[in-house]
Amino acid sequence: MSVDGWNTVLVLGGIRSGKSEFAESLVGDAPTVRYVATSADADPDDTEWAARLAAHRERRPGSWTTEETADDPRRLADVIASAGPNETLLVDDLGGWVTVLLDPAHQPADDVATIAELAAAVRASEARIVLVSPEVGLSLVPTTPLGRAFTDALGAANRAVADACDAVVLVVAGQPAWLKPAVAPRAAGVPAQAGPARQDVTAAAAPAEAPLPDVLTPTAPAAPAAPAETNGTAWAAPTMALPMVATGLVIQPGMELPMPDEYAGPQAVDRLATLDVAGAGFGTLERIVGFAAATQGTATPAPWASVRVLLLHGDHQGGAAAGTVPGESSRRARQARAGRGALARLAAENGASLQVVDTPSSAPMEQEPALAGAAVESALRYGWRLAEEAADAGVQLLVLGACGAGTEAAAAAVLAATAGAEAPAVLGRVITASGEIDDAAWMTRCAAVRDALHRTRRSPRDAKDVLAELGGGDIAVATGVLLGATARRLPVMLDGPVGVAAGMISRDLAGQARHWCVLADHGGHPAVRLAADVLGLAPLLDLRLDLGEGANALTALPLLRSVLALAAALPAHPRLGGGDPDSEEPDFAEPNPAGPGPTTVEPGGTEPDVSEPDFTEPEPAGPGPTTTEPDPSGWRAG
Repeated sequence: MSVDGWNTVLVLGGIRSGKSEFAESLVGDAPTVRYVATSADADPDDTEWAARLAAHRERRPGSWTTEETADDPRRLADVIASAGPNETLLVDDLGGWVTVLLDPAHQPADDVATIAELAAAVRASEARIVLVSPEVGLSLVPTTPLGRAFTDALGAANRAVADACDAVVLVVAGQPAWLKPAVAPRAAGVPAQAGPARQDVTAAAAPAEAPLPDVLTPTAPAAPAAPAETNGTAWAAPTMALPMVATGLVIQPGMELPMPDEYAGPQAVDRLATLDVAGAGFGTLERIVGFAAATQGTATPAPWASVRVLLLHGDHQGGAAAGTVPGESSRRARQARAGRGALARLAAENGASLQVVDTPSSAPMEQEPALAGAAVESALRYGWRLAEEAADAGVQLLVLGACGAGTEAAAAAVLAATAGAEAPAVLGRVITASGEIDDAAWMTRCAAVRDALHRTRRSPRDAKDVLAELGGGDIAVATGVLLGATARRLPVMLDGPVGVAAGMISRDLAGQARHWCVLADHGGHPAVRLAADVLGLAPLLDLRLDLGEGANALTALPLLRSVLALAAALPAHPRLGGGDPDSEEPDFAEPNPAGPGPTTVEPGGTEPDVSEPDFTEPEPAGPGPTTTEPDPSGWRAG
């Protein structure tokens, strides 16, 4: 079930509201489902009701099993109580269950006690349960005693079960509106950061919601933040295309997220051709102007004033980390938190904030899944929350980097699973701390990717399956960041294998995400080159920077900001409507040429002697006065 950390969900809805279809979608990713049918058999003469039941049966996958409880309504609580933690139950629906409960054939019966037993079973169950029930509280009070008894019993059942469930959703005209949780979801496998030390939080001992890591303030003076709205376009404006993740919405393939402005980008690039520049223009950096224009929704985009760097720290165990110094990634994370090192220095110089994010550690992918399925769900939402928190803080550009051990091999495995790449073709050489090439470590990494792909050769290749089997914690959190940033119209600058691997995964969840991403430099990584080609992200520069993920992007950031500032400030060429050049004083005046002054002959004078030498000492520039009156400056005219 793909609800945000919940085990039990009550789906309410009116007649033909789509509640059953929505409930079925919640358990669609479960390997097996036990469908608990509560209604009594249909009257043989009621063909219309029989057709409804048949339609329900046809929708169920063949792997589902069906269990009937109509003979004894009390047995529903027993079925729920006996379900194991690995089982998934879909109960459809409580309206039919109450109908059987009130049937004279089952009387005398204490419906209040039976409802209480059901709610207690739901509250205590360790299974994943989705219950469907009609919402009749919005209709008129029935005019018959039997109708009033039914609505009273069903209303009592809905209230008791809703109180026992972790989440409640009301489906109206096929649209889900989440009524509960009123509190934050339970985190599963997302670590909480409480200082430099890393803490792994499991599902059993996790707090209600993993706290977000602190945002480090750069030590260098930061540029003043731009107003919340620039050129009439709001930065990181919220979108109504998707409810916020706190509502428990499912992160699943086919999400409809916003796209950048399809007109602003081309208009901005066309405008560049009209600017008053001496040369041919901005070259390949036209792309950053078009990208900024599309993501800001204006043909004259402004430079990003508020930038945040997300540094994901999570190690991969096993052969993926071959050749890395033990503890090196933790040292880099501590260094960044302390404001030292290349990344922190570049962040300070760019006026960017820095957020170090501990992600779940990943198991050896060649031996077992890198991350549990529940931890993948929680990591995706954790990354989404990071992006939302940045958007709420007025951040205008996210820079995504990572510093974990084994990230290159994990990204290579993701590329192999999603793009059919071969590990040796996308794994870069392993360079030791002394600058030497470690071929043995490189072969170990290749073997780990090969063995992981062989182990998962029969596994599904859906986005979440790839994250669980191969990607691990850091790539899962990075994927959530991309999805959350897309939902909030917040551009992301990728830097390194983890970011592009997340981009490959996000394609299957929301294809719009890649259009909000930009790649400054490929850094010489073969995996980044291949993923960028697949995603259509041509690197803006070819500097082959390898200063560490995040640091490469910050090195290029001043150049990109300068390009955006220049493109926004320059006027159009005068010949293209940029204004009358004679209406303003020129920026630079050509000096008068040095020479002897006028060559006209004074009255009564004589022609100059042709026997004068070819070169004479030049007179002061310009005719000037010929009188001997004192000059105010103290100099005499020559």
